[in-house]
Amino acid sequence: MTIEIIRCLADNYAYLIHDAASGETTLIDAPEAAPILATLKGKGWTLTRILITHHHNDHIDGVADILAQAPAEVYGAAADALRLPPLDHAFAPGDTLPGGAQVMDAPGHTVGHVAFYYPALKALFTADSLMTHGCGRLFEGTPDQMFDTIAAFAALPDDTRIYSGHDYARANLTFAAQYAPEPSALAARQVALQQLADKGLPTTGTTLESEKQLNPYLRCHLPAVAQAAGVPGADPRRVLAEIRRQKNNA
Repeated sequence: MTIEIIRCLADNYAYLIHDAASGETTLIDAPEAAPILATLKGKGWTLTRILITHHHNDHIDGVADILAQAPAEVYGAAADALRLPPLDHAFAPGDTLPGGAQVMDAPGHTVGHVAFYYPALKALFTADSLMTHGCGRLFEGTPDQMFDTIAAFAALPDDTRIYSGHDYARANLTFAAQYAPEPSALAARQVALQQLADKGLPTTGTTLESEKQLNPYLRCHLPAVAQAAGVPGADPRRVLAEIRRQKNNA
């Protein structure tokens, strides 16, 4: 199985997961059709299914145009079905989908958000919940919901790679630098991001281990992070809420 990262719109990512043994190809989110269809054509892959993480337009707007040229089955959360494109299959958190994706509940950014974990790939597709060096804005959910979402992700193996929905890594890392990241990890990642930018390569796909060194939302339990957030001694949930508030105001 291989993962193909596709840039869409101004800063979105979509993902194709191709299983060479079965010939099946899964698309995770559909911000726009053209780059996804071009990738399928260039690789000679036939689309099997589309998995949707949440209802925001920049994750679903390409579905209809993709289906017009590459018919496939559409999967989405039953609890959010009224806000999603028409579904062929509705799932619930805890389900395992064809192709091997395990559905994880991931509210916070929206109340119906889900993530897809592929144990065989050691990959977690988080869309706008946990992001590279940050987390998504809380449009509908609460800080407590985002805390629980991120805690569930943190329990996965440290070598799990995190594939998020947007390329916000550089801005997120600049913000994260205020909250006591591991100094050596921060310096190394700053260099790596510049190298990726110079080569025009994606910034997504960091490991959970790396995020635990840099991402303040995964480090809310640490006294140094609470101190940096201005809430020393606070419960980690309050620390996350305060860091998110500061990010909103940045």
